[in-house]
Amino acid sequence: MERESLRWFKPAKGQFQIFYKWGADHPEYQPDFVAETADGIYMLEPKAANQMTDGEVLAKRDVAVTWCRQASDYAAGYGGKPWRYLLIPHDEIAGNMTLAGLASSFAQT
Repeated sequence: MERESLRWFKPAKGQFQIFYKWGADHPEYQPDFVAETADGIYMLEPKAANQMTDGEVLAKRDVAVTWCRQASDYAAGYGGKPWRYLLIPHDEIAGNMTLAGLASSFAQT
């Protein structure tokens, strides 16, 4: 994945200002990684395979998908790149995977 990225980073706390509802709280969600390619920007969230249907993981996914949709709409107004959110089971990650391959299998809409 790194080889096809123009840049990638681990976001700092507060960088995206994404909050999700969990019970009575609204904690901040911080994606694990962000990678930019020639065609788009990917918010990447690898998770243990047994956590993929966890309620809190799904709550984070939902707000991240909405954030990516809004960021894509904004970017389209000035010719920017679309954003996509990928929730990836850890046991699907391999050294020969590409971002495009992961996106085709794990992009959330």
